[in-house]
Amino acid sequence: MEAVESQLMQKMARIFDEARTSYATHNRKLKELAAIRSKVASIHQFSAAFAKTLTPLFQVQRRTASAERVVRFVSVFTGIRGPENISACEVFLEDFLRFLLVGAGAANKTARFRCCQIISEIILRLPDDTEVSNELWDDVIECLRLRVGDKVPLIRTFAVRGLSRFLNDSENMDVLDLLLEVLPLEQNAEVRKAIVLSLPPSNSTSQAIIDATLDVSEYVRKAAYCVLANKFPLQSLSIKLRTIILQRGLVDRCVAVSNECLKLMKDQWLTKSCNGDPVELLKYLDVETYESVGESVMVALLSSGSVKLHECGSIQQYISSACDQNGGSSTLSTLSIQLMEPEVALYWRTLCRHLQMKAQEKGSDAAATMGTEAAVYAAEASDNNDLLEQILPATVSDYVSLVKAHIDAGPNYRFASRQLLLIGSMLDFSDVTIRKVASSFVQDLLQMPLEHEIDENGNNIIIGDGINLGGDKDWAGAVSVLVRKVHAAAGEFEEILLGVVEELAKPCRERTADFMQWIHSLAITGLLLEGAKSLRWIQGKATDSAEILHTLLLPAAKHVHLDVQRIAIRCLGLFGLLENKPSEELVKQLRLSVTKGPPPISIMACKALIDLGMWHGPQEVDKAMGKDLLSQFEKDNLEYSPVNFSDADGDLDVKLLDLLFSGLEDNDWNESSESHDNESVRAILAEGFAKFLLLSEKYPSISASCHPVLLAKLITIYFSDESKELQRLKQCLSVFFEHYASLSMNHKECVSRAFLHVMRSMWPGINGNPGGSPAVVSKMRKRAVQASKFMLQMIQAPLYIKETEVENEAHNSDLPETIDNCMQYSLECGEEGLAIRIATEVGSFHAKKTPAERAYVSALCKILGSLHFQSSDQEAIKLMRRLLSSVIESVSAEKDLLKELKWMAERLSSADTHPDQTLLQDQANSIFGRLGVDFKLDVESTPPAVPETPAARSTRQTRSRRPMKHEETSSDEEDSPATVQFAAATTPGIAMTRSQRASKTAALSRMTSSRAVEIDEEEEEEEGSEVTSDGSDESEQLSE
Repeated sequence: MEAVESQLMQKMARIFDEARTSYATHNRKLKELAAIRSKVASIHQFSAAFAKTLTPLFQVQRRTASAERVVRFVSVFTGIRGPENISACEVFLEDFLRFLLVGAGAANKTARFRCCQIISEIILRLPDDTEVSNELWDDVIECLRLRVGDKVPLIRTFAVRGLSRFLNDSENMDVLDLLLEVLPLEQNAEVRKAIVLSLPPSNSTSQAIIDATLDVSEYVRKAAYCVLANKFPLQSLSIKLRTIILQRGLVDRCVAVSNECLKLMKDQWLTKSCNGDPVELLKYLDVETYESVGESVMVALLSSGSVKLHECGSIQQYISSACDQNGGSSTLSTLSIQLMEPEVALYWRTLCRHLQMKAQEKGSDAAATMGTEAAVYAAEASDNNDLLEQILPATVSDYVSLVKAHIDAGPNYRFASRQLLLIGSMLDFSDVTIRKVASSFVQDLLQMPLEHEIDENGNNIIIGDGINLGGDKDWAGAVSVLVRKVHAAAGEFEEILLGVVEELAKPCRERTADFMQWIHSLAITGLLLEGAKSLRWIQGKATDSAEILHTLLLPAAKHVHLDVQRIAIRCLGLFGLLENKPSEELVKQLRLSVTKGPPPISIMACKALIDLGMWHGPQEVDKAMGKDLLSQFEKDNLEYSPVNFSDADGDLDVKLLDLLFSGLEDNDWNESSESHDNESVRAILAEGFAKFLLLSEKYPSISASCHPVLLAKLITIYFSDESKELQRLKQCLSVFFEHYASLSMNHKECVSRAFLHVMRSMWPGINGNPGGSPAVVSKMRKRAVQASKFMLQMIQAPLYIKETEVENEAHNSDLPETIDNCMQYSLECGEEGLAIRIATEVGSFHAKKTPAERAYVSALCKILGSLHFQSSDQEAIKLMRRLLSSVIESVSAEKDLLKELKWMAERLSSADTHPDQTLLQDQANSIFGRLGVDFKLDVESTPPAVPETPAARSTRQTRSRRPMKHEETSSDEEDSPATVQFAAATTPGIAMTRSQRASKTAALSRMTSSRAVEIDEEEEEEEGSEVTSDGSDESEQLSE
C-alpha cells in the first residue's frame, strides 16, 4: 500500500510542478490527473495521496504566481466530474473538503489562509448540480463563519468569498446577518470590499450597500456602485435611495468612483430602464423635492454627451398651437399652452444653461487665441448660440404667456414656473418694445398677492417661510434674477423695486394693512436690500432709505404679529449692511429684539447683529449707541459674569460682544429657542463667534484677552450633548477647529490659554460644577479628557504657510502646505507654555484633595507626561524641573502616572545643557508673567526634579536567539524560496511541526522561575517560514 501511495504522490507531484508553470498546461494536466483518479482502486487512497502531495503549498505565505496557478488547478480539478465515475468524484470532493476544513482551523496562519483560499475557490467554481451531503455543507459554512472573525484580514476575505455562494439561500439567513453585522465594524478595506461584493440584492442589504458609498476607501465605494449597477434595478430602489446614490457618487472626490456612478446612471438607469430618455430618468428622482440632484444628473449627462442636443426639440412646441385657435392671430391664449411637467421644465432649464455656458466658454477661448484655432472656437460658440436660440421661445411675448399659464395653473405647477423664470435670464431684452412687455410682466410678479390658506377659525395662514417673496427663497431668487436681467441699467433695478414698495407700503404707513400686506411689502423690501449695491441708488427717490427705515422697518419690528417682526428684523439687518455706519435706532431695535424677543425673533436679531459686527466692526456697532458701554472682556482675566437679561427696560449698557456672549452663557434664554429650521440662539452665536475668532486679525478692536474665553466656550459647546442635535453647528465648529490653530501663532497661544479654562468648566465636582451618579460623572470625565486631547492636537498642529511666504519662495516648487512640525514656537504658543500652565494648576491644589480633585489632577498629569520641551528654552526647562518636583509629590500614589512623570524628569534633565546654573526668581516670575499665570514659586526652596538612578544592568549572560535561516535567492520568481516545490512527502497530513510551539512553551515555563528573554509567537513563526520580507500586499495582510 505504501509503495502504491508513493507512486501516486510522485505522479501528482510531477503534474503539480508542471501546472504551476503556466495556465496553458492546465487542461492537459487536468485530464492526466483525472485519468489517474479513474484508475485507482480506492478513491480514499487517492484523496490521501492528493492531500499529502499538496502539503508544501500550505507552507507558502506569499501569493506568488506559481502558487496561485496551483490553487486554481486544484480548485478546478476538485469540481470536475467524469461521466463514468461521478460517485468517485463526489467522494473525492467530500474527502478533500474535510481535509481542508481541518487545515482551516489550524494554529498556523499560513495553513489557514491556503485552506480558506482553496475552499472559497472550490465553492465558487462548483457546478450547481453537484451532490454534496448537507452535513458537509453545514460544516463548511460553520468553518467559514468562524474564519470571518479571524485575526488575519486575508483569511477573512476568502471566508467571505466562500460564504457568498450561500447567501441567496433562505436557509442561511444567519450567514447574511453575520456579514451585515461585521461590515460596519470591519477595519480592513479589502474585507469590506469582499463583503459588499458578496451581498445579494434585497431590502435588508440595500441600505448596507448604499452606506458603503461613504466608505473611507475608494475601492469599497467603487465596489458599492458596481453592486448597485449589477444587482439593483432602478425600480427596486426608493426615490430617496436613488437620490442618495447619485448625490454621493457624482461628486465623489475619487475620479474612478464618480466614473463608476456615471456608468451606473448612463448604462443601467438611463439606457436600460428609461430607454435613453433623460426626462424619464428625472421622473424617477422626484426633482421637485430633490432639485439639486436632478440638476447634477442633467449636468453629468450633458457633459458626457449622453443627451442628443440636435434632437431635443424646442420650448416653442408647448405654445405653437395657439395661432390656429385665433385664426392666424399672434395673440396667444393660456388655454392653448401645453403645461410642462416638473421634470420637463428642469430639463429645458439645465439644457439652455448648458448651451449658454458652452457658448460663453468657446467665445472666451476664441478671444484668447488667434488664427485658425480662434476661428474654430468662434464657430463652436456660434453653433451653441444658434441651438440655444432654436430651443428658446420665439418671442418674449410667447415666453411671458408660457410663464403666466403655469403660474395661473396653481401650486402644482409652481416648480415648473420657477424653472421657466430662470430660463428668462437667457433671453435678450435689449429692444425697448420687448423690455416694456417684460417689465409689465415683472411688475405683475412683484405685486402678486401672497398665497395663503384659511384655517377652521377663519384665520389666514401664509404658505411658505413668511420671509421671502412667494414664501420661497428659490422663487424670490428667480424673480430677482429676471428683474435684474430686464432692468439691467445702473439704478434701474432699485427704482423698479422702490416703486413697488411705495405702492405696497401705503396701507402700512396708514396703519390699515393686515399682517399679510405687511409681509408682502417687507418681502419686496428685502429683495430690494439684497440686490442693491448701495443706499445711494435709493437716495433722492420718492421713497428714500430714511423713509423706509422709519415708516416701514422700525414699525414692523414692533408689530404684534411674530412673522411680521421676524421679516422686519431680517430687513433691518440687510439695511444696516448697506449703511456707511449703522444707525442708532436700528442697533437699539436689534439689541432689544435679542434680549426681549421670543426665540424666532431673537435668532433673527442675533444673525443681524453678528453680520453688522463682522461688516462694520464691533466698535462701530457700539458707537452707534451714542453712549459709553461697559465690557468685561477688556479685563485681563478668564472669568466672565453673564449679563442679566431680565432688566426691565431692556436698555443694557454693555458692548456688543458682551451682549452676544451672554446668550451663550444664559441657559434659560436657550431652553425654548428651537425654530422651524432646528436652529437655536446658542448655535447662531457660536457660529458667529467662530467667525470672529477665525478672522481676529481683521478686528483689532476686540481685546485679545477675550479670545481664550470665547474659544473655551466654543470647545465646551462642541463637546456638549446639545451639539449632537445641531448638526450644522457641529459641522461648522469642526471646520473651524481644523483651521484655527494652524493659521497663526496667536491662535495657538489662545488655545494654550483656554486649555485649563475648558478643563475646569467641564470637569465634574470642581470649580462649582455639578456631579451626579457614578455613570454620569464617568461620562463627563471622559468627555473632558477627550477635549483636552483635542486641544493638545490643535497646539501640535503645524502652521499653514502664508501667501507672502509662498511668493517670496516661489522658486521652490516643492513647498509643503504647512510649515514643518519642528519649527521653533515661542513659549506662549508651544507645548512648553502649556506644560508650565498645567504644572502650576496641579500645584495650586492642597495636599488633601477631594476625589474629584484627585481625578482632575491625575488627568492633567497624564497630559503633562506627553508634552515635550525644546532644548533652546533653557529657562523654561529649569522652571519646569522645579515645578515637576511638586507635581510628582501630588501623584505619588499612582505608580503608572508616577513612572511617566519620572520619564519626563529624565528628558528634562538631559535637555538641561547647563545643570550647574540655577534659575533666578526674576526669571521664573518673568515666565509666569509671559504666560499670564498667577503662581508663587520659591525657587530657592524648591529643588528640581531629579530622575532616579537606573538600576545596574545584570551581568548574567542571556541566551542568544536562534539565527535566521538564510538561503540563496534568485531574481527569477519561479526559483524564489516562496515557490512551491512539490515532492512525495513522507509525513502524513498537513499539520505543521510543533517544534516552534514546544520552544515557546519551554521558554514560558523558564520565565516563571527566572528572567529569560521573551520569545514572541509571531517572530517564532516568521523565523520558521521561508517567506522573504518584501512580500506583496496580501503577505502584509497575512502577517497582521
